[in-house]
Amino acid sequence: MSACEIGTELPPSPLAQSVGLPKSPEGDPVFAEPWNAQAFAMTVHLHQKGVFTWSEWAAALSGEVHGDGRAEDGSDYFDCWVAALCGLIIEKGIADDEMIIGLQESWQRAAEATPHGKPIELSNDPMR
Repeated sequence: MSACEIGTELPPSPLAQSVGLPKSPEGDPVFAEPWNAQAFAMTVHLHQKGVFTWSEWAAALSGEVHGDGRAEDGSDYFDCWVAALCGLIIEKGIADDEMIIGLQESWQRAAEATPHGKPIELSNDPMR
C-alpha cells in the first residue's frame, strides 16, 4: 500500500526544494514549458520500449548536464535533456543527425505558419 492509499503525506524530496524550480500554486514542482513534459514523456516511452536502459539514459543526461558551456543555474536543463535524447536516438540507430535536424526545421516552419492560438501541427509546415 502506498502513502497515497493510506492517506499519509510524504515529506518533499530534496529535488522538489531546488531553488529556481518551477512550482504550481500549491508549491509542487511542474514543467516550465509543455515541450519539457513532452521530452520527458518521450524519454519514458522509449525506455519502456527497450530502446535504452536507465543507466544509458543517466550517463547520456549526465554527460550533457556536466558538459562545457552549460548554464550554472540549470536553466538549460531540458535543453540538455533533449540533447541527451537525440544522442541516444542517433547512437541506437533510430534516426540520424540529418533526420533530427530536418524535423526541427519542419517544426519551426510549422510554428511560423500556424495562426496564433492554434495548435502547432507538423502538417502546418508549408514545405511538407
